[in-house]
Amino acid sequence: VRLDRANARELIAGYDLVIDGTDNFPTRYLVNDACVLEGKPNVYGSIFRFEGQVSLFYGAKGPCYRCLFAEPPPPELVPSCAEGGVLGVLPGIVGCLQANEAIKFLTGVGDGMLGRLLLFDALRMRFHEVRLQKNPACPICSEQPTITELIDYEAFCGVGASSVSEEQAVPNVSAADAARWLERGEARLLDVRTEQERDIASIDGAVAIPVSEIAERLAELDRDRRWIVHCHRGPRSQRVARKLREAGFAEVFNLDGGIDAWAEQVDPSLARY
Repeated sequence: VRLDRANARELIAGYDLVIDGTDNFPTRYLVNDACVLEGKPNVYGSIFRFEGQVSLFYGAKGPCYRCLFAEPPPPELVPSCAEGGVLGVLPGIVGCLQANEAIKFLTGVGDGMLGRLLLFDALRMRFHEVRLQKNPACPICSEQPTITELIDYEAFCGVGASSVSEEQAVPNVSAADAARWLERGEARLLDVRTEQERDIASIDGAVAIPVSEIAERLAELDRDRRWIVHCHRGPRSQRVARKLREAGFAEVFNLDGGIDAWAEQVDPSLARY
């Protein structure tokens, strides 16, 4: 069955340990909170691109996930797997580390990961360790918690109703139309992808500001110009385009299909990823 706040506590209560292999923040916070409320240990694993994290969270005896990450990042800073990508072998490596930690905990052998966060860099083949402490003000595992029941985790993580109203949506422009606007000098292009993505493929003349830096660098952009925002395939640029419009930019458009559509329809020489 699908794990949700209606059944999480009942399901988790019947087990000795939980291994969290989820890939989204709402479920990750749900699993943590249910484990804390039911007094269960939680073997945590996380992956992104070329890096992984592993730990053991156990609110009854040490820090929980919320002690480390009290709140989720803004949705616009969280690329999808299609946008961010993951090294193919990384889930296997992190999963084996989690399985190892689970066996150690259940058998009572070895040095457990409670209070320790293991960081794995697959590109450099290095492991680092960060010491964790229980947060005395943690909203769920402290002595005076503010969370005593499971909450709406979709809303908490800002992804509850993923649909955007017509008033909020920024209009899309096709790659072909965008190319004509740029050729005639009728628009500027804003690339909100990461530096690593730009190293793979970039559109000439685009202003490059990653999503994570947009809020601090809005002053670099001319509010009176027509802007076309693009990312890999569209979701990140749509969110950034809405922010530009809310900030008072005159004309903002989202490049439909992102640079992937541009490579397909305008410039086939660009690498696709």
